[in-house]
Amino acid sequence: MAIPLRQLVEQVGGQLQGDPDTLVSGIAPLDAAGASHVSFLSNPKLRTQAAASAAAALILTEADSERIGSQYAGARILTERPYAYFARAAQLFAALAAPPVQPGIHPSAAIDPSAKVAASACIGPHVTVEAGAVIGEGCTIDSGCVIGRDTVVGADTHFHPRVCFLAGCIIGERGIVHAGAVIGADGFGFANEGGAWIKIPQTGRVVIGNDVEIGANTTVDRGALADTVIEDGVKLDNQIQIGHNCHIGAHTAMAGCVGVAGSATIGKYCTFGGAAMILGHLTIADNVHISSGSLVSRSIAEAGQYTGFYPLATNAEWERSAAIVRNLSGMRSRMRELEKTVAMLTSQNKNEQ
Repeated sequence: MAIPLRQLVEQVGGQLQGDPDTLVSGIAPLDAAGASHVSFLSNPKLRTQAAASAAAALILTEADSERIGSQYAGARILTERPYAYFARAAQLFAALAAPPVQPGIHPSAAIDPSAKVAASACIGPHVTVEAGAVIGEGCTIDSGCVIGRDTVVGADTHFHPRVCFLAGCIIGERGIVHAGAVIGADGFGFANEGGAWIKIPQTGRVVIGNDVEIGANTTVDRGALADTVIEDGVKLDNQIQIGHNCHIGAHTAMAGCVGVAGSATIGKYCTFGGAAMILGHLTIADNVHISSGSLVSRSIAEAGQYTGFYPLATNAEWERSAAIVRNLSGMRSRMRELEKTVAMLTSQNKNEQ
């Protein structure tokens, strides 16, 4: 569905330079955009490509627009943050293109009589909604999902196929949970007695705020006694593990395959690169950024970028480095002895002079 640029700017913002009646139907990369597309420039290194783009309109900063000058003949939408503008514009076009959601309950769904499902919600095939569950206005629950007993799903939240949202868990409004995610499985809690493991019942919940997105096959464990908490605006990629009793601060984002062990507390506005690992019972301050593949083995009290992995090397080089690391303790002891000897000899030399 094509819309005039005027409508795009009215809904998303920005300053339009060019014909407001130009029709556009979507977003495309600079080098692939055509006469019905909007494109964006967020990387100054691509100015030459932007100048040559066939897009109907460009989203860019005022400074980049001035540098491109008359080389680009299309319309321009000026904004301080082109990449964020692109994201909002893409949401608009995606909403226009999406098939309308039809409220109602599929005949194959199993809804407990005590559950409360809003009339505007859409419940897909083979969904199970257990006793006491509450599903809010405008929710979409896709095929094969399990909504456990006494759960609460906030308004306009979308569960993709085969999500398991287990007993007592809560998610706020406008959430997105992708296929195969499991929210509220038991945390990994066991007591050891004589070499045998005794299960500790996991009786807490998972409590999730508004505007949270959880990726495919990601798992968030319920608390052992208290709750696992994920605050507003958190974004979790695919195949992430959040252990029991963790607390993830608002607007923190984690890339794929991150693992957070139980009872870790993570601040607001943090980012974690793919495959980062966070040990249990640690506290991480707000605005901490962890590089991909890093192991966080201690609490972090100050904001900043942290990296904790050894640079990649050939196997032979790695083995040599590992051998050195294993011997560092002995080398340190010998170094201290050498320092004492040098200090003693230096003192004797001064006395002799």
